Amino acid sequence: MNACSGVKRKVTLGVTALIAIVVSAVPGSASSVADGGRGGSDHWGVITRNTIGSPVAALRNGPFGSFGVTGPSSRPPFGTGSLGIAVADHSTSLTPPSEKVDFGNEVDFYGNPVLGLNQVGFYVFQTGENVSYGGPGNMPNIRFEINPNLTAAPATTYSTMAWVPDPSPVTNQWSPYLDATTTGKWFLTGTAGTVTGCNQTTMCTFPQLKTALNDGGPAPTLSTAAVGKGRDHMWIGAIDGLRINRTIYDFEADGVRTRRAN
Repeated sequence: MNACSGVKRKVTLGVTALIAIVVSAVPGSASSVADGGRGGSDHWGVITRNTIGSPVAALRNGPFGSFGVTGPSSRPPFGTGSLGIAVADHSTSLTPPSEKVDFGNEVDFYGNPVLGLNQVGFYVFQTGENVSYGGPGNMPNIRFEINPNLTAAPATTYSTMAWVPDPSPVTNQWSPYLDATTTGKWFLTGTAGTVTGCNQTTMCTFPQLKTALNDGGPAPTLSTAAVGKGRDHMWIGAIDGLRINRTIYDFEADGVRTRRAN
């Protein structure tokens, strides 16, 4: 379809430019997530091994609007930029044929406690077109790769912990803050999802997920943190203000900046 082709025409330049422009805005590396540690912005970028097809995840200015929209919801919630994401739904020869992209940090959260996560969420620029592509639930995600350390599955050392947001309350403008700890649903991939019951068929609330992971064995630990989209419906929009505990990650055209949450 034409919209998919439009996504693919942007790909090579978008992904290449992304790798080049993610520069350090605040030096340092993350301390414990539970302590509200800040991540070095030079560690944020496309997670290549989790990217399928030729999607776009590029730091950009705006979006501003849509046309006719004024006030705070007409501009990114922090600064002047955001993370633009574009994925297509029928653009690969794989099954399913859709694309996937993760923009994240593979360094600064490694080894931090999953159970120390208390505040998670972001702001999203959702469009009416995205709703038409996949319904109101066609939204980007927050994903943490983790070692679940489950007593019932001691050999399972990998799972992705993913947040599926509720529909955005607004379209064609910036949403209010979407709190992943109180809205939407979470699931775990693979054996961890089967053992805990928090899987893509029977998703859990955030408190339910933490309770399932806190099963009396070794504490689960983080490997990576990311925002992304796929593999399902075409989606073209933007994310800003990713919050992980007391740190807000502000996506700007010249890099990822950190802000302390109030």
